[in-house]
Parts: sequence; structure tokens; C-alpha cells
Amino acid sequence: DIETVEGLLYFTPDGKLEFRDDYHNHAESKHIQERYLEVLSPDGQVLFRNDRLGDATLGGPVFANEGVGGYSGRTERLADGTRVALVSRRHTMAGRPILIRLAYSMEPIWGQIYQLLLAFLAALPIALAGAGFAGYSLARRALDPLSQMTRRAEQITPDRLHERLPVENPHDELGQMGRVFNDTLDRLENAFDQMRRFTADASHELRTPLTAIRSVGEVGLQRDATREEYREIIGSMLEEANRLTRLVENLLAVSRADAGQVHLQRRPIPVLDLTRESAALLDVLIDEKDQKLQLDGDATATVIGDRLILRQAVVNILHNAIKFSPVHGAISVSTTQDDREVRIRIADSGPGIAEEHRDKVFQRFYRVDSSRSSDTGGTGLGLSIAQWAVQAHGGRITIDNLSGAGCAFQIAIPSGCLG
Repeated sequence: DIETVEGLLYFTPDGKLEFRDDYHNHAESKHIQERYLEVLSPDGQVLFRNDRLGDATLGGPVFANEGVGGYSGRTERLADGTRVALVSRRHTMAGRPILIRLAYSMEPIWGQIYQLLLAFLAALPIALAGAGFAGYSLARRALDPLSQMTRRAEQITPDRLHERLPVENPHDELGQMGRVFNDTLDRLENAFDQMRRFTADASHELRTPLTAIRSVGEVGLQRDATREEYREIIGSMLEEANRLTRLVENLLAVSRADAGQVHLQRRPIPVLDLTRESAALLDVLIDEKDQKLQLDGDATATVIGDRLILRQAVVNILHNAIKFSPVHGAISVSTTQDDREVRIRIADSGPGIAEEHRDKVFQRFYRVDSSRSSDTGGTGLGLSIAQWAVQAHGGRITIDNLSGAGCAFQIAIPSGCLG
């Protein structure tokens, strides 16, 4: 625009500066009529002002180097408060230096800005309402699976542990949380089922000796018996009382093991000495059935563990072998050792254990033949306690049927096991 103004300015013969506003060599020159124009001499004398500017000043006094070597741009306000964008430039016309100041009003721009702001302010509540509704809908859809899980979780009680949380997408965060929660419910359901079975079995086992004691006592009170008959009655009651005592002790051991209240006192244990000590505790039972017990093995075999706990495991398995081996039967106990583990093998001459029962005999209160176990005074907890004792030392128990008759239990514990 300044270059256009330079081409339209001219001096009259009397030296007055004029502006040729009736000549437009291109379309852009028409815009000059909409500008504020002021031409000054270097000393600040006004040489020309267009009609749009009138008597107002444009930019104030001339400052040093204004418009020299380029364009001096700035914003100013006219006397009436109009905001303008102003550009100054030095120019030489007919050998005379002049300073051209050209400005345009910024009010239309500010007016458009104000209108745009008003439009934004008017649309803001609508936009916020729409965004809020959309966000609420989106959040509701996103959290709907969580709401379903919450409602289902509120319905799960100890009697309804079989129910599970609904999982729509198992791969997202909510799906992973639901899957983990369902896995937890699986474990809780198994624990509750195990507790119910344990309670029912324990109640049954406790009821049997108590019923026997009561029956024998009532029979004894209903008749006048001799001294020997009373001794026999009392002996029967004591036998049932001993059975009840063993059952309570086993139940206490099981409950302590489940609660983690058994702390192992680890010491080096010569395994062959441990088997001899265990067999000595059962000498009376072996003599009653006139059975032959053979002990042999590696005298150097040693493990690190709790002697009492491991002895209980060996005693329970050996007692089981004695119960189910026939009169005059044979039982062998041997110990071996290699670089990885120490093994205790207890073989009996009993009827053996069928394939379908091998994995179940370590379950609490499980009996291959319940009637025979009742006759022998078993409670179905001995092998379960033995398995726990061995596993507490990082070992395992396996069962193999022998080719002739009987079966062999093998205890394997890591050599020098520190648990």
C-alpha cells in the first residue's frame, strides 16, 4: 500500500503535495481510499492528510530514524480511540525527503473477534452440555461391565460360591480383574468344599468312638455283671477312648499344618537311624501279628529337617503297612541316597492299592475299604499327615504295587534339604 501511495503522490507547481485518488492502475490501489494517510517532512511538518484521517494526527511526532532503510510498523490509537496498524517509510519525491505514514483500522478485526467470542460464549453451555452427556454416556458404557460385576459380587455368598463374575472381554483391564476375581472364587470354593468335607468327615469319625463308648457303657449299666465282665467293658471303653484320642491328635496336627503353625526345627538327620527309631515305636504291633520287619540301607544317608515331623511320616506309613499286612507277613524298610535325594522305601505284603485309589489315599478321611479300616481302627488321616510332613521338607511320596503282593511307599527328600 505504501508503494502505491508513493506512486500517487505528486507536488503541484506551487510546491503543495497532493494525492491522485482518481487514478487506479490496479485493483489494490482502491484500498488506499480506506486507509489513514499522513505525509510529513523530516522535521515533522504536515504535508498532507487524506479526508479519512481529517484533522487527526497519525503516530505523533517523528522519532529518530523512523522509516529509514525499511518500514517502521506499530499499532497506535487515534484521538477518537480507533485502533490502527501503522507503517512508516522514508521516501524522496522530486528531490525532497518525505515521511509517509499509512494505517488501517483494526476495529473490524476486533469486531469480528468480539463476535466470535460471543458466539463461543453462547455455544459454550451447549458444547459443555453435549460433551457432558457424551462423556456420561461413554463412561456409563465403559463402566457398565464393572456395574454388572458389582451386582453379581453382591449376590455371591458362602452358599453361592459357584457363581462367577461376568467377563465380556478377558483381555482388557476389567476383564483381567474379573478373571483374577473368578480364580479367587475358585480357590475359595475349593477351600469351602474341603472344609465342609473335613467337618463332615471329622464329625463322623468323632461320632463313631463316642457312640461306641456310650453303647458299651449303657449295656454295662443295664445288667449286673461280674468283675471280669466289667473289666472287659471298661477295656472296650478305654480302647475307644484311645482311638478318639488318636483322632483328636491327628485332627489337631492337620489343623496346625493348615494354619501354618508348625515350625520345623531343622537338624541333620541320619535317615537309617530315623527308620529304626520309627520301627521301635511299633514293635508291639509287629509282635502282635508276628510279622517280620527288615531294616537296611545306607548309614551315611542324611537329610536336613525336623526329626519329629519326619518320624511321624515314617511311623504313619509303617503303621499303615503293619495294619494291612497279614499275620506272619513281611515288611521291609530300606534307605538309599544319590547326588540329588535320599529315598526311604517301605514295602509291605498286604493286598496292595488299586490304580484308581492311589491318588486318593492321601486325601483326608479317604479309605479304600471303609469297613476294613474301621476294623483296624484307622481314621483316614495318617497318610494325609505323612504327605504333608514330606512335602514340608520339599519331598514327595509315591506308591507302587509289587509284582507279587503288597505295595511299596517311597519317600524322596532332597539331599541336605533346607526347605
